Amino acid sequence: MRATVIGTGYVGTVTGACLAYVGHRVTCVDTDEVKIARLRSGESVIYEPFLEELLLLAAARGGIDFQTELAGPAAESDVIFIAVGTPPLPSGEADLSYLETAARSIGAAMDGTRFRVVVNKSTVPVGSGNLVEALVREGIADARPGERRHIRFGVASNPEFLREGCALADSLYPDRIVIGASDEESLGIMRQLYQPLVEQSFEAPHGVPRPAGLSNVPLFTTTLTSAEMIKYAANAFLAMKIGFANEIANICERVGAEAPEVMTGIGLDSRIGKKFLNPGLGWGGSCFGKDIQSLLHTAREYGYESRLLQASLDVNTAQRQMVIQKLQEKLYILKGRTIGLLGLAFKPDTDDLRDAPSLHIAERLLAMGARVKAYDPIAMNACREQRPDLKIRYCESAGDLAQESDALVVVTEWQEFRTLDLAGLAGRMATRILVDGRNLYTPEAAAAAGFDYTGIGRMTRTRTADQREAGAAPGVARH
Repeated sequence: MRATVIGTGYVGTVTGACLAYVGHRVTCVDTDEVKIARLRSGESVIYEPFLEELLLLAAARGGIDFQTELAGPAAESDVIFIAVGTPPLPSGEADLSYLETAARSIGAAMDGTRFRVVVNKSTVPVGSGNLVEALVREGIADARPGERRHIRFGVASNPEFLREGCALADSLYPDRIVIGASDEESLGIMRQLYQPLVEQSFEAPHGVPRPAGLSNVPLFTTTLTSAEMIKYAANAFLAMKIGFANEIANICERVGAEAPEVMTGIGLDSRIGKKFLNPGLGWGGSCFGKDIQSLLHTAREYGYESRLLQASLDVNTAQRQMVIQKLQEKLYILKGRTIGLLGLAFKPDTDDLRDAPSLHIAERLLAMGARVKAYDPIAMNACREQRPDLKIRYCESAGDLAQESDALVVVTEWQEFRTLDLAGLAGRMATRILVDGRNLYTPEAAAAAGFDYTGIGRMTRTRTADQREAGAAPGVARH
């Protein structure tokens, strides 16, 4: 089939690459000429493991190209995806200006040669499917007033459920494919488009292996409105699950329980499940906060106040302050202290800094007079470019980060950090304090390496052997 994807951000690029890899002919369109030039040269505009290799494979299979003009590709396509940004406005409402421009442009590009499906792939407020249909019709009326009765199209909602860092696997081997549409013709075309994914009939790329035992993927069809709501409800639930784990962890610290063990124990219940139950510094990224705010805004428009959704935002904001409190417990005065952040990206395997806990923590520490250093395997260049105002010293390695630091804070759970030489890091520090914001290490291993360790939701407060021998206060190292 022939497909066009409007927008070459995270969702658009990954969607285009994966559809082309399974055999469809795809054109990705963006008005940003720099982005298109980079993609044409084979360079990904986002960091996602194996994406550049998949783009090469996609070009050799179904075929994929990149353009700045929509009219030609849209006129030739059976399916046109809208994958543009819908950033939040100060009110919490989603900014639909990019979507509105895209929908009108699609209408202007249409003719009467074939039936087309216009698909909302962007995360959009409930009711946006109706808005897109109206805007496409306006675009048709403006461009071809005499032909509008002969131009046929349908509108569908096909929400994405991608996780940054494993977006290719989520696209090729999804838990489910959700399609919302009101007419059978649109549903039929979407079923045909996704048939290779549903049947898993394609050869798995070597860099993104197929999960063992996966032979088919559920395809769930529903109404436009329900499909839009499914996306928001899924993200809201996952955010609440993380918030719940953090609330329980904070109680565990006070009563003397081990939060990781508690989460393992409740996660064995099939009704709960173990995923998204890792206590830490809270969630970040572009989706959870924005989507909850948008859902709250929609609820208020209909006269309903969702206390549970609002609490999810409040709990997540408060959780980031826990690091500051733990550092104060260890160091007392933070002014003039040097704090090293292990990780900047909001999660591993991405350079995305949107709503990253690291930025909030760095801002608070700097405001309190601390010196802040950071090391991240991928995201430091992005941080330099996006936050030139943030007076962070960027380090070339974890060892450089530890040198003469008063404390280290684990912010992002990069695989590289799991195998660090903790004793070597401790030996470089002015004061051997480790605040493990992701519970990467056991208290015993950290103590054996010489650290005064504290995690999230852990009752263990360790002190080094030297400190215990000397009777020093926590956080005061002997030299």
